[in-house]
Amino acid sequence: MAPTFTNSNGQPIPEPFATQRVGKHGPLLLQDVHLIDSLAHFDRERIPERVVHAKGSGAFGVFEVTDDITDICSSAFLDTIGKKTRTVTRFSTVGGEAGSADSARDPRGFATKFYTEEGNLDFVYNNTPVFFIRDPSKFPHFIHTQKRNPETHLKDPNMFWDYLTSNEESLHQVMILFSDRGTPASYREMHGFSGHTYKWSNKKGEWFYVQVHLISDQGIRNLTNEEAGQLAGSNPDFAQEDLFKNIAAGNYPSWTAYVQVMTEEQAKKVPFSVFDLTKVWPHKDFPLRRFGKLTLNENPKNYFQDVEQVAFSPANTVPYQEPSADPVLQSRLFSYTDTQRYRLGTNYTQIPVNCPVTGAVFNPHMRDGSMSVNGNLGSWPNYLASDKPLNFRAYSLQEDQEVWEGAATPFHWKAIPEDAKQPAALWEVLGRYPNQQQHLAHNVAVHVAGADASIQDKVFAYFGKASPELEKLIKKEVLELSPRK
Repeated sequence: MAPTFTNSNGQPIPEPFATQRVGKHGPLLLQDVHLIDSLAHFDRERIPERVVHAKGSGAFGVFEVTDDITDICSSAFLDTIGKKTRTVTRFSTVGGEAGSADSARDPRGFATKFYTEEGNLDFVYNNTPVFFIRDPSKFPHFIHTQKRNPETHLKDPNMFWDYLTSNEESLHQVMILFSDRGTPASYREMHGFSGHTYKWSNKKGEWFYVQVHLISDQGIRNLTNEEAGQLAGSNPDFAQEDLFKNIAAGNYPSWTAYVQVMTEEQAKKVPFSVFDLTKVWPHKDFPLRRFGKLTLNENPKNYFQDVEQVAFSPANTVPYQEPSADPVLQSRLFSYTDTQRYRLGTNYTQIPVNCPVTGAVFNPHMRDGSMSVNGNLGSWPNYLASDKPLNFRAYSLQEDQEVWEGAATPFHWKAIPEDAKQPAALWEVLGRYPNQQQHLAHNVAVHVAGADASIQDKVFAYFGKASPELEKLIKKEVLELSPRK
């Protein structure tokens, strides 16, 4: 049976395009509540877009435990081989607006929400294992340089490269970004990485530093700089289309989940800080250990409801998983939940896609606010009343483990010699694959050719810290593209 057309209050409307007016051609009447209802809603139907990760695609899926890792993590959703947990994943570009092209040279967000029996767990990852910064105070500055010049409102290569060359810890991520991995051929054909170090523990109270890798079972496929540019004009939403069509056709993409594990003693001996987001853990020293598979098998029924309104935060965690002292991760614990309250409202966790499946959210002091729609705990007192008994579940907390001592200090992580070692190693790795070193140099050159000569010189020296050969290749092509007088 066909639904009956109504206004937002449920009142049937006989003619949806008719408006009340004085005579057939006179002015409109303010009493036309159906028209006012429609226009007022239309004026408010856009919510603020995300400051970063504005352009995105998503799908529901399932995570299945494939291997026993209860010796390092006792979270309930990981406690049995074969156990399945419903998920939702959102992929995204980072710097572009909501209408930007999927093919932009940019890291890709890879965020997954696990609806576990102990509450929601969010993996808020990227498709690169490192990032541009390790000092959280730099994040707004960095993002501003990747967006638009406040005077011209244009993307500005001078801003872009001036920031990066002035903050040399970014070199590792920039080399990945300007390799062909900076322009993935689809969301299905890229990996996901925690980037940050996290802490996991078991029921014995033993704890470990970990990093998580989601390895694409479809393999890796990337676009050249020129292919990405062509797609930006011919099909800017190609990654959204690819993901939706493949899932609709039953070609469900999947990723195998691995974890790297490091003890506190090992962390003291590695030649870098485990809290440095610009560094990777060598696989030969910290091998990948498989523990599960993520499969996306269901398209959202409504994009706005399930993708635009989905809210992720690394602060959303479950027992036996905690953040580490990584300063960028620590800042994200606040920033992500804060931006969701701004975008979606203080009760954003009541939106169905963000609701825990436990059915047991109970915090009587956190209620009221705009759009509280879950019953608001009825007549229960809005504090922990002494005459209202409650259960408090105990589990093995990671207490008295890392002991921090020192004066409060305004610490800024300055450049260190180690910053160039992993980029230099990455340059050698790229040399094992056909044309990848040349593509990296070319991709940088065509981007920096539009910058001022003084900025170009900084870029040459910046990449020279990874490889004099790379510096030479970039400089040669830049000067061919933008000859100096």
